[in-house]
Amino acid sequence: MRTLVLGRTPARVAAVLATLRADGFDAEGVSTDDEARELLRTGEFEVLIIGGGVGPGSRAEIKEFAAGHRVRRVIDGALSEPFDAYVRREFEPLIREAAAG
Repeated sequence: MRTLVLGRTPARVAAVLATLRADGFDAEGVSTDDEARELLRTGEFEVLIIGGGVGPGSRAEIKEFAAGHRVRRVIDGALSEPFDAYVRREFEPLIREAAAG
């Protein structure tokens, strides 16, 4: 199940991706809405993680866009340290749940 991570801070996106990939998840990450829309258009992503730095207007627009492009689960998240523990505790169970559903 491919996962797209949208976050405004590239270093945090990279940290999320590193953990997800190390744990066997297929994930890509971007920092802009345009990049997210471009990847979502492919229809290849079934999970979307939206970071806490994405503002309410962008968040709502991206969620609506994702709904029309095969995304089965949107996860809202605001990372806390340590990032890897947060990703494993908060994101990975939701990705697995979406994959099982």
